[in-house]
Amino acid sequence: MNTQASRLLEHMKQGKAIDRLSALVDLGVFELSARIIDLQNAGHSINKKRKQIINRFGEKASVVEYSLKAES
Repeated sequence: MNTQASRLLEHMKQGKAIDRLSALVDLGVFELSARIIDLQNAGHSINKKRKQIINRFGEKASVVEYSLKAES
């Protein structure tokens, strides 16, 4: 697993969700969706949820937020 995917996995193992902007700013992960696929291919179950935000122009926007599925 590459370094970006490892950082992303550790972040999510702490119970934190992540979206594209947070991944870039906080973890240095530019292609979040590619790293999510890497984690899925490594056997990790990932939740995907759309959420509404207000962008810097005051407009509503929809973004995807990822988190680890709880292990049972």
